[in-house]
Amino acid sequence: MDKTINHSLLNKRFIRFYDFLIAAIILFFLSPLMIFTLMICFLESRNPIFVQVRVGKNKKAFKLIKFRTMKSDTPSLASHLVNKRSLTKFGGILRSLKIDELPQLINVLNGEMSLVGPRPCLFNQFELIKLRENYNIFSVKPGITGLSQIKGIDMSNPLKLAKTDLKMISTIKQIHYFKYLFLTFYGKGIGDKIKNN
Repeated sequence: MDKTINHSLLNKRFIRFYDFLIAAIILFFLSPLMIFTLMICFLESRNPIFVQVRVGKNKKAFKLIKFRTMKSDTPSLASHLVNKRSLTKFGGILRSLKIDELPQLINVLNGEMSLVGPRPCLFNQFELIKLRENYNIFSVKPGITGLSQIKGIDMSNPLKLAKTDLKMISTIKQIHYFKYLFLTFYGKGIGDKIKNN
């Protein structure tokens, strides 16, 4: 597999500037919503913050932060492998509105993630990891949103996801970066799907 991909935008320093500035602005203006969500999640589970180890750039482990949408005893699996009954009472609402992902802006501020990039996977998603290694996807930071999310492709289809990630990081320009962000704010895209039964 050819690993000489031109990740011209996602490796640029000015993208780090965009990431930091936009994440800081969103966190500032949405802090009341995040505090309210934190209170709701605390009342429901007493453990409102969900931290999970994910695969980052160069396959380095990092701790992804989200609001808790699943019960505390839910196995650490990809979302599409988890039963829908594992969702908390408000979990489905938070996921549908993407509010559960707001704490990931802290990961962006820390430099562990970008606003735009391949969705970070778990270390036990061996098939997806192998495909991403073949396509050199781990040469860039994982992101909160991107082409796969906009197209509704989740981790239940590893090959399609990896190919879409490859297309994004190989062709992305500044206009794409802001387009993906705009479409996400506008309501396009999904997180990882949950099993219905």
